Amino acid sequence: MTALLDRIKRFARSPQGRGAASSLRRAAADPRRRAQARRLFGRLRHR
Repeated sequence: MTALLDRIKRFARSPQGRGAASSLRRAAADPRRRAQARRLFGRLRHR
């Protein structure tokens, strides 16, 4: 489990990881994407 967390941390610090994080931040700021995520999590929660 520790190895997985280390790999995630390394990815997050890499240029690709930083790019992915910034695109996720932009998507989270979009109201349509927010509603889409809320619907998805709602469906997953009610299983």
